Amino acid sequence: MGVALTRSAQWTAAGHGTRNLEITPLNEAILKEIIIFVESFIYKHPQEANYVFVEPLEWQTKLDPSAFGSGYAVSETTVKSEEVDKNGEPLLFLSVPQIKIRSFGQLSRLLFIAKNTKLKEAQACIEANRNPITKILGLDYNVINEINEDSTLLTILDKITKDEDPESETKVKIALLLKQLDLHLLNHSLRHISLEIRLNPRTVKNDIELLKKFSGKGEQTVLESIDYTSDYEFSNGCRAPPWRQMQGEICYVLVKPHDVEILCLTCSNEGVFLNGGKTDDEGEINYERKGEIYKDLVTLLKEKSAVFSENMSKQEVRFSEEQQKEKDQLNEVPKEEEAAALHKASNASHRSNLEKNQINLGKNQMTKRLEPSLNWKTTVDAKEKRRLQRDNLEEKRGGRLEKPRPSILPGRAQLIRSIEKAEEVISESSSESEEDEEPPDHRQEANADLPSEYWQIQKLVKYLKGGNQTATVIALCSMKDFNLAQETCQLAIRDVGGLEVLINLLETDEVKCQIGSLKILKEISHNPQIRRNIVDLGGLPIMVNILDSPHKSLKCLAAETIANVAKFRRARQAVRRHGGITKLVALLDCGQNLPEPAYLSLYETRDVEVARCGALALWSCSKSYANKEAIRKAGGIPLLARLLKTSHQDMLIPVVGTLQECASEENYRAAIKAERIIENLVKNLNSENEQLQEHCAMAIYQCAEDEETRDLVRLHGGLKPLASLLNNTDNKERLAAVTGAIWKCSISKENVIKFREYKAIETLVGLLTDQPEEVLVNVVGALGECCQEHENRVIVRRCGGIQPLVNLLVGINQALLVNVTKAVGACAVEPESMMIIDRLDGVRLLWSLLKNPHADVKASAAWALCPCIQNAKDAGEMVRSFVGGLELVVNLLKSDNKEVLASVCAAITNIAKDEENLAVITDHGVVPLLSKLANTNNDKLRRHLAEAISRCCMWGRNRVAFGEHKAVAPLVRYLKSSDTNVHRATAQALYQLSENADNCITMHENGAVKLLLDMVGSPDQDLQEAAAGCISNIRRLALATEKARYT
Repeated sequence: MGVALTRSAQWTAAGHGTRNLEITPLNEAILKEIIIFVESFIYKHPQEANYVFVEPLEWQTKLDPSAFGSGYAVSETTVKSEEVDKNGEPLLFLSVPQIKIRSFGQLSRLLFIAKNTKLKEAQACIEANRNPITKILGLDYNVINEINEDSTLLTILDKITKDEDPESETKVKIALLLKQLDLHLLNHSLRHISLEIRLNPRTVKNDIELLKKFSGKGEQTVLESIDYTSDYEFSNGCRAPPWRQMQGEICYVLVKPHDVEILCLTCSNEGVFLNGGKTDDEGEINYERKGEIYKDLVTLLKEKSAVFSENMSKQEVRFSEEQQKEKDQLNEVPKEEEAAALHKASNASHRSNLEKNQINLGKNQMTKRLEPSLNWKTTVDAKEKRRLQRDNLEEKRGGRLEKPRPSILPGRAQLIRSIEKAEEVISESSSESEEDEEPPDHRQEANADLPSEYWQIQKLVKYLKGGNQTATVIALCSMKDFNLAQETCQLAIRDVGGLEVLINLLETDEVKCQIGSLKILKEISHNPQIRRNIVDLGGLPIMVNILDSPHKSLKCLAAETIANVAKFRRARQAVRRHGGITKLVALLDCGQNLPEPAYLSLYETRDVEVARCGALALWSCSKSYANKEAIRKAGGIPLLARLLKTSHQDMLIPVVGTLQECASEENYRAAIKAERIIENLVKNLNSENEQLQEHCAMAIYQCAEDEETRDLVRLHGGLKPLASLLNNTDNKERLAAVTGAIWKCSISKENVIKFREYKAIETLVGLLTDQPEEVLVNVVGALGECCQEHENRVIVRRCGGIQPLVNLLVGINQALLVNVTKAVGACAVEPESMMIIDRLDGVRLLWSLLKNPHADVKASAAWALCPCIQNAKDAGEMVRSFVGGLELVVNLLKSDNKEVLASVCAAITNIAKDEENLAVITDHGVVPLLSKLANTNNDKLRRHLAEAISRCCMWGRNRVAFGEHKAVAPLVRYLKSSDTNVHRATAQALYQLSENADNCITMHENGAVKLLLDMVGSPDQDLQEAAAGCISNIRRLALATEKARYT
């Protein structure tokens, strides 16, 4: 902890008095991690929590004595804990404002008492105790901070195993825990720093030069002017004075926008911000920051100037192209240098090749060192092929991929991502009866250079195998101190037989050994190969049995490890077969009827943790259908529903995640409605936790397929938070979930009215650009539903939504194309929008999608063409202008997909309104193809097929041709359908066909007259007229025949 506070924490500069922690995001993140460690210490390490510090930690607190409750002797100005040391001294003593604490247990309780001020208390404690390890453990243990070599750690471990003093053992455990915290804080700081914005002089200079190109006096320019305050440029590219460069500042610029006063800006490594400007007297820069830091110049100017933002949006494409050119030019020089260096190295390599061969010949005769595993190399090609096959399978089945886990080693990051992605796809898309075994894990020898951690861990495994109980516990603690997220450490444990030892330790009766083993297994089980090894060694049944343990810490660790291991189908199957689902569901019962987080007791906190870990494991297991059913039968839904009513966010995330996975099944959606879960999902949309918001929105997305659920979301006030979350576009995963929920909710017209009130449609139009495909699919789907109403079509057109929609027609994503064609088709109903679509060549793009290999895309494109043809100015000429377009449409009548056939028939109905086009499609053989489709039971296809036949009868001898191809008799059967739309279309088709005498005879023979007589009394006027006209033609033919017989 000392190293992290010294190297990573940001302290004020030394001056008069003590140095304090600066108020920065990094310091706040470090303090929060320390608070989490201390708060959980009391129940994660109960024995060590009772250890009495060598010296008390002292600082000035803001807490009032009245805040302390049971367990303390409280007066007006002092507080003493009832818990005392062996000398009778209280472990907590407060004499306002000075406080002294002498154990982790009291520190943990103090943070629970501090509630909202815990951050300030932690800061005050650290500022007053700059070297806390010395005060906690004494001077002898201060060396723990400086241990870098694991050999030194092993020496201490060897010494401790021979020392029977229990105090010494506790001290070492605490020292190791503090060292582990120190490493965690350093890693956390590095991650935090890596996310910060870092500009460099070259980037800043390029941006300024580009902005100069787009600046001037014209109305279309983005700025009036932009200039440096100094003409002198240092060799490093900076223009700031050297003493300001030490602060990370690069240069200062004066910017004159069109609509605001001159802005004086500072460009630094951290970003761009407003400074105090130039002083009136001497013209010097006032370097003090006057506002927030922006990531670059363009972002700041968009915020400060409305005219800049507007003009920049018009110039965005050109600006981006210029930026890309600059980047390409900058990249050319390094590439040339690199090529020259490679050429030089190649020549040198060639010259020394003979010498190296001789040296290697000698080396090959020497002993070879063991390489951890070449499994990753030997199986990469096979796995890559399997991944591609599974991706195709997933695409066909419409499955959703899991997000890959963060990479373990930079050198193998891409490989591990592909392996995990393949696992996730196969776990969701394949059936449980199929087996997807990995190739055998080959362990080959090679003279690879392995890091020291590999060998040190192997030494620790030997202690695990041969040491006594104390040595085993301390070896486990030491092993946990390594970076177990690193692949080298994971392989070291596996290659020397450590996994077998760790799993064997789970079967002992010693709780400490079980806890230590599970902590290590929990960390290393993020590795896909380790997960499979654990399953192969029979580790899962043992972990499932531990779920029955009376020790809550054990149950938590076992459940978390199961959550990590159950990422592939065979593991989930093993959990279910050994009764794990029932036991995991039982863990959810530990967290019922709990108070708010601020009022939890120690035991209640443990109960929450048990329920959280159980939900986490169920989340992983719920990715297979059989496990979903097992969870439901075990009574998991009511328990999940009750947990959803609590406000413990850490527990809510896996609970909602499990519900989200299960909501894909109809049985679950019905149960979710019955348990009134929708209300709580809506409530948690207002949470401040982004991950919780994401999973709630995704659960609503899954459930909103049902109309009743969509109504419940509206009645419980869920539409407004969904609309407001659209404005937060930084978190793309959450944005995808929110837009998905809005899409499904928009299927109900009442919800669309609400979204219009909340200005959600305008926001959705704004999301049509610069978003990932998973967001675009949902955004376009929502707009497609909203544009079924005239008012919303007008809004989309006025907001400039037609062009980005048409631009999306050139994509390749199947789901996106289906939705965008529907949205464009809905907009085409309005003549003004249709003019824009036609001008943007949207109709041609829609027509080209009829060649798409996916049936859904073809069908959706054909449906979208119908309103386009109906509302185009000169529809007939427009259709003929597409070379080969009519032949393409006619050939689609050979498809096996009913939706494609129905949509193409609808398109033919509109195309045939133009006589020339009707003649062309007749020549292409539309009549026999339509006739072949007549024997169908699909009412949707029947309706549009009848309409197409009705239209095609208007040309030449098509009426006769339909009769010859036996299309009339099947049409008569359509009149027995229960769908009025089918009746109307069929009656109109029969009316047109009845103009031919042979067709009238066929109709009469198949009982058309009786069926048509019933329809003459229909309230539908079009149906009445068509039925009556058809009967009239049949009757007229009968009279003519009768007259001919007697004359």
